[in-house]
Order: sequence, then structure tokens, then C-alpha cells
Amino acid sequence: MQKSLKDKLIESLKKADVLKKEHLDKAISIQQRKGGNLGKILVGLGYISYDDLMIFLSQQLNIPPIKLAKYKIDHDLIKFIPEKIARQYKLIPISKLANRLTVAMADPTNIMAMDDIKELTHFFIDIVIASQQDIENAITQYYGVTSEADISKIIKEGESVGDIEVIDEEDQIDISEITVESKKAPIVKVVSMILNEALNKRASDIHIEPQERSLRVRYRVDGQLQEALNLPKSNQNAIIARVKIMSRLDITETRLPQDGRFKIKFKDRDVDFRVSVLPIAFGNKIVLRALDRSSLEIGLEKLGFLPEPLEKFKTALKRPYGMILITGPTGSGKSTTLYSILNKLNTPDRNIVTIEDPVEYQLEGITQVQAKPEIGLTFANGLKSLLRQSPDIVMVGEIRDFETADVAIKASLTGQLVFSTLHTNDAPSAVTRLIDMGVEPFLIASSVIMTAAQRLCRKICPYCKKEVQIPKVALERIDKSLAERSKKLKFYAGSGCRRCNDTGYLGRMGTLETFIVDDNIRKLILERTSADKIKNYAISKGMGTMRENALKKFEMGLTTLGEVLRITSED
Repeated sequence: MQKSLKDKLIESLKKADVLKKEHLDKAISIQQRKGGNLGKILVGLGYISYDDLMIFLSQQLNIPPIKLAKYKIDHDLIKFIPEKIARQYKLIPISKLANRLTVAMADPTNIMAMDDIKELTHFFIDIVIASQQDIENAITQYYGVTSEADISKIIKEGESVGDIEVIDEEDQIDISEITVESKKAPIVKVVSMILNEALNKRASDIHIEPQERSLRVRYRVDGQLQEALNLPKSNQNAIIARVKIMSRLDITETRLPQDGRFKIKFKDRDVDFRVSVLPIAFGNKIVLRALDRSSLEIGLEKLGFLPEPLEKFKTALKRPYGMILITGPTGSGKSTTLYSILNKLNTPDRNIVTIEDPVEYQLEGITQVQAKPEIGLTFANGLKSLLRQSPDIVMVGEIRDFETADVAIKASLTGQLVFSTLHTNDAPSAVTRLIDMGVEPFLIASSVIMTAAQRLCRKICPYCKKEVQIPKVALERIDKSLAERSKKLKFYAGSGCRRCNDTGYLGRMGTLETFIVDDNIRKLILERTSADKIKNYAISKGMGTMRENALKKFEMGLTTLGEVLRITSED
């Protein structure tokens, strides 16, 4: 019987001794519980790089590896293999010579895939191996449906648009009041296409916005809104009704805001969508926030933080009790960081309880409470109740008032490790914000272990990255020491390409400012010292500021000077 790639990979990895046994066992355990590609899991856990994995597989299977990012695939080849087959088997055609078709595959031992594409194309098939991520990126690039002409075709002809499966969509849904139009297959497929395209483009939010004469769709990618589509006004009500049905909302209510959520299956993973409906002048505006739980499993190390602030963070997490605060504006990645921490601390011997508004990621093994102020379940009241549940770790979505702050701090003093968020510009200001709320300084000094300010910084697109020259005068205005070192440094920017939608950026990383509360800082807190003086003291003792952290990433060639200035203020 032909062995699968998984069996061959496990056998080869054990023989080659390239991984620690416990690392391989952990990856196999995750695959058995959650499914997915073993190689991708190993890479995601940081145990092996994609490049090393490809080289290893190539040697073991005697199949040449390929970096798809360096190849330009002829669009005429794409027609030989339908998108559905390409996505199902994780493969893409890359060249053709006479009656031989070369196909890049993530699983070259998949005999069923080989048979299907031979039968489909009537060609002899030659195989090369590529990473699953590279293949998915190539499929997105060469098969993507984005034009308004394509939308019109879908609406008129009901053309298929890809695999989006809504999980338990019909369960307990009363469809008696669904409009006739929203039941039609073309509308269902248009909504599926919008979700499919958004996830392929790595969008964090989808904005469906009624205009006077059209329905505009925008995606937020790497923190920036991009216009994607303008749909016919005549289909507006049906499309909005379809989203409401998926979110289990009342489609007859058009005058009041509504909140809901739904889950879909996308590329072998579950993606949650948090849905907000807001009545506006031309209809109901809908914003969908994509919440991909797989991003929480990568750990703090993969969020892009530099080693020094990350080490301080890890040290604080080892404390058995106390309070850790994450600060920053909306959209700065606070929730992802907190959930990643909870995911790491989530073990059978710990009772972890959260109170949130809203509950963004639903984590197995963690007790999560949705705050409902309209019925009296506020952060403060909910926190008092959940403390009677004997928690070891507590997460409060946000400290907004004195009562919540007071209960949270007192909980941290009685044996719980408490996490929460505040809206402040930098880490040291969290202390003075609590004092401004009315919390006694001696309680803050006794409870707060660390505060961390966070921002998300866009990364330079690796596919169009090129060296650029920056005048020394410009650098001197920002950092004189950087200007002095500039002759020995190389600076980069993205020129713009199809993969990054001509923005020059692809993906984001966390930028962190960590503020550890030591004995001297406790004294300053007790003396009600101003935030500026506390910050200056922390800097004199080696605290790296947000600006310094971002500039290091600029020096490392990870981001641009424009991004540094955008996300940080002058210290």
C-alpha cells in the first residue's frame, strides 16, 4: 500500500534526527486533533523553516523543489486545471512541453491527485515540490476573481466562485421570512466570493457599505482600507439579508444596530466572523471582522516582537499573581497578543476565566463570559461573580472605569494573574491612567507587574523589496545616532507588485514597549509622580521606547521609515 506523505515524512524525520522527539510528537498530536499538513504545522510551531522542509522532502522523495515566488506562470496554463481541483489538492501547473505538464504540489505522494489531473488534462505529469503556502499564494494570484465583470457574471449565470462552507448555518434558523432574492444561488455565491477574496487577500475586516447608487465593498488589509468592489444597488437588500441570515440576525430589523457572528470553513481551517450592522442613510452598513484562531497558536515569538521586550514579557508571565496591562489604540493587536498568551497558558491544571465585550476568539478549555451592560452584566459585576469561580488566571477585556479597575487590582492581590487592556499612548501612562480613574497609588504599586504598549507595523513586501537611499539630513531629524551609522547600513522599501496590491507592504508585525514596575518605580507611583517623569526614569534604566523599537526594525530592513513615523510619536 502506498504510504502517504505524512507517513513518509514522519519516518524520514525520525531517521534523519533533524527534530527533537518531543517536537515531532507535539506536531503529530496537533495534526491528529485538528488536521492539516504536518509540514505546515512543524513550520508554524517554529521547529523547522519552510526552506529546510522543502530541501528535506526533496532529498527524501527525490523530487526537485521549487520556489514559486520566483516563477511567472503563463496564464494559458491555468485553464488546464480548474481552481477547485487546484485548491483541493494544493497544486498548480507551472510549465508545459509537448504533451508533458509540470505541476507544483505540496503533497507529491497524493496518488488520487495525480490520477485526477492525468484524467483531466490527458497529459503526462511531471511533479516538483513546493510549500503549501507558496502554492496557496500562487493560486490566489492566478485564479483570483476580483473584477466587477466577474460579479455580474456570477449574478446572471450563477458561476461557481470557490469553496466557502458555512458551519451549522441552517441550524435553528427560521427561514420563513427570508426574502426570495436572498435564497437564490447567485446571491449566495456572491457573498461567498466576497468572503473568499477577503481571506485570500488576508483582510482583517470586510466593509459592506450601501451608497446612493451602489453597494461598495472594501477590505482592510494590513491596517489599510482598500476598495474591492462596487455591486449593483438592486442586489443590496438580498446581499445584506444573506449576511444577516448567516449571522442569525433579524433580517426584518433595519432601524436598530445588531451584532452577530458566524463561522466558515476556509482552506481546511475554521474562521470566525464577528458581524456589526449599523443603520445608515442608504441602508444597513455591515462590517465583518475576520478572527482566524490559527493565528493564536503561533505563540508570542511569531508576532514580530524583538528579543529584548519579548524576554521581559516572558519573565512577567512567570509570576504567579499580579496584573499585566496591554495598552494601545483600537486595531493595535492587543486582543491577538492577549489571546496568544491565554492560549499558551491554557493547561488542564489552570482555571482561566475571561469577561469580554465582545468575545472575539472562542477558545476551547477557557471559560468566557460576554458582558451585557444593558441587563446589568458589566465588566465590574461580571468580574465579581467570576472571582467566585476560583480562577487562576483572569482576563478582563478592557478597564473602562474605577469599579472595574478596583475589582481587577484587588483580584491580582489575592492570588490571581490578571490581564487587561487600557487605551493609553505609551506603557508608563497606564499607571497614571489608573490613578486618574481613582485607584489608590498603593494598590497600583502592589499589583501591577508590567505594562506594555503595542502597535502593528507593516512589513516590507519580500517579493518587491529593493534597496533605497535616504538622505542623512532626514535621518538626523529622527535619530542622530542612526544618521551617524547610516553609511554602514542598507535601507529598503517595497516597489509594489501584484502580491502586495502595489502597496509595497505584505503583512504586519507587533512593535512593543515594555515597562517593568520595579521597587524604584513603585516609590514614584506612591509619590504620584507624573507619567513623563516615570517614563524618563524607565528610559534611563534601559526601557526601549516604541520609537526605538520600530527604528531597530527599520535598520533590520523589515519596515520603512514612513511606517516608523506613522505608528510612533517622538519620545
